[in-house]
Amino acid sequence: MDDLAAFHAAVAGSRPLPDSGRIHREPQQPPPKPLQRLADEQAALHESLHGEIGLQDRLEGGDEAHYLRPGLAASVLRDLRRGRWVVQDDLDLHGLNRDEARSLLGAFLAEALRQGMRCVRVVHGKGLGSPQKTAVLRPLTRGWLAQRDEVLAYCQARPRDGGEGALIVLLRAGKTRR
Repeated sequence: MDDLAAFHAAVAGSRPLPDSGRIHREPQQPPPKPLQRLADEQAALHESLHGEIGLQDRLEGGDEAHYLRPGLAASVLRDLRRGRWVVQDDLDLHGLNRDEARSLLGAFLAEALRQGMRCVRVVHGKGLGSPQKTAVLRPLTRGWLAQRDEVLAYCQARPRDGGEGALIVLLRAGKTRR
């Protein structure tokens, strides 16, 4: 007897179980992580642990990026720095030129506001991939954010969230579509 015939012989007298009315759903798979992003994060970690500390790094120490819309209490920025706001989405501008980055940033902020998000992370990078290792998008991104009406405040991300290569941005409350 082959295996199939043996199986049929073994289950010949069986009956199906009655329908319980339950629906079995597979758990949703987590979204994949981009491999290049993981490689970039590993490279940044290695650079921060083993790289040389240049003059610019010594001069910038303690001078973290921040912005607070005039008229808002200083506690808003303090709470943002302390991580009291949950980051709901992020945007990575690595590898984009200034025009692409500005356009994508505007679209991202508009969509975040439309969805009712209040806190997002914008990764502009440290400029390590730029010519002469000069950050191009870092100062541009800070300026663009300060010009946007929907931005209430931003601060430099904590080291585990991107450090000086990222900003945590607090947005005004928007209207959500349901």
